[in-house]
Amino acid sequence: MISRRNIRVKVMQSIYALRADNNGTVDKGTLTSRLKKQFDLSFSLLGYQLWFLTEVARYAETDASIRGNKHLPTQEDLTVATKIAGNEVLWRILESDLYKDTVALYKFDGFEENKDMVKAAYKLLVESPVYITYNNTPGRDKRAEKEVLEYIYTDLMIANDNWVSFVEEKYTNWDDDAEMLRQIVMQYLQKPGVYTISNLISPDKRQFANELINTVFEKNEELETIIKPKLRNWDADRLALLDMILLQMGVSEFLYFETIPVKVTINEYIDLAKEYSTAQSGQFVNGILDNVRKELETENRIVKKSFK
Repeated sequence: MISRRNIRVKVMQSIYALRADNNGTVDKGTLTSRLKKQFDLSFSLLGYQLWFLTEVARYAETDASIRGNKHLPTQEDLTVATKIAGNEVLWRILESDLYKDTVALYKFDGFEENKDMVKAAYKLLVESPVYITYNNTPGRDKRAEKEVLEYIYTDLMIANDNWVSFVEEKYTNWDDDAEMLRQIVMQYLQKPGVYTISNLISPDKRQFANELINTVFEKNEELETIIKPKLRNWDADRLALLDMILLQMGVSEFLYFETIPVKVTINEYIDLAKEYSTAQSGQFVNGILDNVRKELETENRIVKKSFK
């Protein structure tokens, strides 16, 4: 499932991109559309990883066919192992709604460079001890079926610098989403079919995303009125755009998101400032948000509810 942290990143990036492109002005409809595109990128990247994984496994049959149809095939050519092509977990993935929907929606298989990368990964696979052991094990052991696919994903894909570089060129969101999607894929390999595109982000988190981006948009003037007096010697117009967006998002959560504890909000935006803004931004955002918190609490403007 997409996490709240990842949602905050996508809201931040959507606001930043549109403000940077439009000299500070943002159209609400365009903002909502940009946020949707951010989520679409995540769904596409997840689908691409599943597609690539299955293509590597299924390439065993293609390899056997190519080598078997040589003019003078060797005995090795005629005995290519194709056990993995019938892998039970593989076929549960291929028959799952998430796989079918993402492949149909994003159409991954139309590019020659994808095929070259699949071949390269397959070559590494057939040379690996994991694959050799898998093929030499009689029958279909459930654990072995899952583990050989996990090996393709963890060792030949996300731990392979060439593969990661290749994906980074296709998906600008790789750095933001890689860890979250790794967790989803590993869970998915345990129980193919557990996710669909619609349940990758729960209704309450989708609502959180839409409410957060709309609040920052609609309450922009109010938020700046609260933040600017706390900047001391900082010129608001010279403040890093990303820092101001993070501050506005944080203050929005203070005021308008009753179920998110203040401490959680502050810690989240400190971390985002450290990761996405300047070296000093984490400390800066911490100081400003803490000062705003103290003032709002003094004025009894922060109201939080606790749900156990």
